[in-house]
Amino acid sequence: MPVVSAPGHTIFKCRTGASQACLPVAPFLPKRVRFIMENYPAPARALVAAMTEKVAAAPGRGVSFQGAPGANSHIAALAAFPDGLPLPCFAFEDAIDAVRDGRADCAMIPIENSLHGRVADIHFLLPESGLVITGEHFMPIRYCLMARPGVALADVREAVSHPQALGQCRGWLRARGVRPVSYPDTAGAAALVAENGTATQAAIAPEMAAGLYGLEIIDRGLEDAAHNMTRFVVLAKAAPDRPYPLVPSMTTLIFEVRNVPAALYKAMGGFATNGVNMTKLESYQRGGSFAATEFYCDVEGRPEDPGLGRALEELAFHTKWMRVLGTYPQARARGI
Repeated sequence: MPVVSAPGHTIFKCRTGASQACLPVAPFLPKRVRFIMENYPAPARALVAAMTEKVAAAPGRGVSFQGAPGANSHIAALAAFPDGLPLPCFAFEDAIDAVRDGRADCAMIPIENSLHGRVADIHFLLPESGLVITGEHFMPIRYCLMARPGVALADVREAVSHPQALGQCRGWLRARGVRPVSYPDTAGAAALVAENGTATQAAIAPEMAAGLYGLEIIDRGLEDAAHNMTRFVVLAKAAPDRPYPLVPSMTTLIFEVRNVPAALYKAMGGFATNGVNMTKLESYQRGGSFAATEFYCDVEGRPEDPGLGRALEELAFHTKWMRVLGTYPQARARGI
C-alpha cells in the first residue's frame, strides 16, 4: 500500500487515491484494542495503528493519551517527552489501562483548563487505577477551524469538537451563529470531518490535526482568551525510584470530610497554621447520598517537609480518610 508522509507519522493512501488514512490490518494488537480502534473515524485508524505498533515494540517509551493523533494531549506528550512514543487511546480509561497493563510507561492526562475548568475526572479515575501522579505539564491551547478543501468560512454552519474545546471557543461560535456539535476529542472531530464532512461542517482542533487529515485551515485563534492554558498530569505505576531533586514540588491528595459541622474548616486548619500554600481545592460527590463530600487538593511542598507533614497529620485526624495521589516537581511556579 503506497504511503504519503505527515509530520512524524505515516498515512496510508486509500483505494480511492485520496490522501486520507484508512485502517490497515493490525494483527499485533490485542483484540480489545482492535475493537476500541474501530471507534475512531476511518482517517485516524491507520495513524493509530502505526503509532500503537511502535509503542508495542518499546513500551518503556510509551506515553498514552486520550484522543486521536493530533489532539492537544498528543502535542503535550511530544512536548513533555521528546524521546517518548505517544500512544493514542479512545477514552481516558483506555489511556490509564495502557499504563496499568504495561503497554505504556506513563499517561498524559489533561485535568483543568483556565477557561473551561475541569477536564478529566481524575479524582474518580485515579484512585481506583493504582497509578500515581509523577509530573505535570502546562500547555497554551490554540484552536483552528478546519474543513474539507473548498469549504469557506462563510459556509460553515456547525463545528464539531470536544466539549472542552467548544466551551473554550464559545464566544467565537456565538458571534458567528455556528452550531457546536460534541465529539469525544478534537483531532477525532477533524478526522470525522475529513471522512464525511459536508459543505457546511468544520472541526475545531489544533493545527497539527489539519495536516494529519488533509483539511484546510479556514480560521485561527478561536479560543476566547489568549491565556487559554491546560494543565496536564503524568500518571505512572509508581513514583521514580530515586527521589526528586530538592526543587519546588507539588503534592496532590484526596480526602473525605466527616459529616459534622465545621468539618472542612477543621480539616483545613493545619495547612494555615503550618504555612502550606494550597493552590487547588475542589469538592465532588461520590454516590447518591449527597451526605459525604470528597475533595481534590493540590498543595505546595512534599510530605517529608516538616510543615506539610504536620498539616497532613492534622488532615488525617479530622477526615474519614486521606490519600496522597503523588508528589512531583512543579512545572511552573505557583504564588503571586
